[in-house]
Amino acid sequence: MDSEWSDSQPIYRQLRDRVVAMILDGVLKEGDPLPSVRIVAAEYRVNPLTVLKGYQQLVDEQLVESKRGRGMFINAGARNLLLQGERQKFFAEQWPRVYATIQRLGLTPEELLEASASRRSKSKAKEEETKP
Repeated sequence: MDSEWSDSQPIYRQLRDRVVAMILDGVLKEGDPLPSVRIVAAEYRVNPLTVLKGYQQLVDEQLVESKRGRGMFINAGARNLLLQGERQKFFAEQWPRVYATIQRLGLTPEELLEASASRRSKSKAKEEETKP
């Protein structure tokens, strides 16, 4: 997790969003434990109640299960649930702006696919360079 905090939204919300990103990226998988509230609070220098509030949002969204005395764990199906929600959010909030920009610039589907393929090969080449 990144230790920088934005002033645009509360820290507990940013913590929640970071855990969500880790689930979507496959860093945290079903059944994996979340780092303890105390460890996260100490590592990122935030109040333990802030961490707990962020974690509680994940519990409320049924992405995480709290097991008394053992900690919090990623629920089965959490990634699929998140993907579904994040896709809907993307199409409702971001896609209209992206689509308007595509239209404004007169980009074709072929140009978009070509740019995407080019970016992927550059990214892959960069990964190969950094491997020991």
